[in-house]
Amino acid sequence: MKTRAAVLTGYHQPFQIREIELDEPRAGEVLMRMSAAGLCHSDLHMVDGDNIVRFPIIGGHEAAGVVERVGPGVTRVQPGDHVVCSFTPSCGTCRYCSTGKQNLCNAGATILEGSMPDGTFRAHDDELGDIGALCMLGAFAEHATVHEFSCVKVDDWLPLDKAVLVGCGVPTGWGSAVNAGGVRAGDTVVIYGLGGVGMNAVQGAAHAGAKYVVGVDPVAFKRDTALEFGATHVFATAAEAAQATHQLTWGEGADQAICVVGVMTEQVISDAFAVIGKGSTVVVTGVANPNDLTVHVSGSEMVFHQKTIKGTLFGSSNPQYDIVRMLRLYDAGQLKLDELITQRYSLDEINEGYQDLRDGKIIRGVIDHTK
Repeated sequence: MKTRAAVLTGYHQPFQIREIELDEPRAGEVLMRMSAAGLCHSDLHMVDGDNIVRFPIIGGHEAAGVVERVGPGVTRVQPGDHVVCSFTPSCGTCRYCSTGKQNLCNAGATILEGSMPDGTFRAHDDELGDIGALCMLGAFAEHATVHEFSCVKVDDWLPLDKAVLVGCGVPTGWGSAVNAGGVRAGDTVVIYGLGGVGMNAVQGAAHAGAKYVVGVDPVAFKRDTALEFGATHVFATAAEAAQATHQLTWGEGADQAICVVGVMTEQVISDAFAVIGKGSTVVVTGVANPNDLTVHVSGSEMVFHQKTIKGTLFGSSNPQYDIVRMLRLYDAGQLKLDELITQRYSLDEINEGYQDLRDGKIIRGVIDHTK
């Protein structure tokens, strides 16, 4: 079938809206009609060259839609099911899935290539040839052929344009605080970056019972919004946050520092390492160009103060369980999703949406495929 998609053809290029040819689902695969896709900063990493990907590629890795057809052997979903896609597939049987680390599933080896696990592609163009789908999804398309490993069936009464956010940004931020950071009641948490991921780190830390949730972001709009999501204090600079944290903790330092800025830098990690106290943890969620060495701290301080720096992918969440769990929290009124969405865009407005993200105008933008 033919469908429309937003395709990147190279670094530092805008998305092109193209009509592409989409293959029918093969064994283990699903044809989805996309309902919504989130605008995540990770897609800008492709544009800016911070992620090394294969071009051409369809962007979009925060996806929700309805199953239209399934290939042979599919057992997780059936036609008509409402699905949120995880940007990290989970096969269920590899070493990582079978030990409760679905976010590290071996089936995710090709997510930056944009191919299926077998190395083949489902989207094609007469001019461009085989087109990859970011994270095996390519959510910036009206239809997509995805693997069932990426599909999580959700309750059909939930609005997909809200539920889409739990495919990436919500569990990544929430889990950075709760899973990777281990935030507990009474802790003090400092969060660097208050965008679509950072805002969920804020509400995750607050939900876990943190006494103080300190947010850091240069954009006033984001700081103000963070207060509505559970932040107790917000600051424009790391220096201001460090001074306040020192006072709030009687000089002990924070229990966790969560680094979720759009592009990670050595300075952010150094600031986070300095703000935590003895026996405490820095969680690094944001990424930078893989050739950039962004962690440079005192090994002696790490040893003598028993500090930890750890990375996390998808907030160390398990997609098949945590996506449903978070939507149940939303359904119970205990997780904010509606409030995360600042603006909705049509597929044709995708470059405008990403410019708004760069300009700090939105927390989360959503591509509405029904517009």
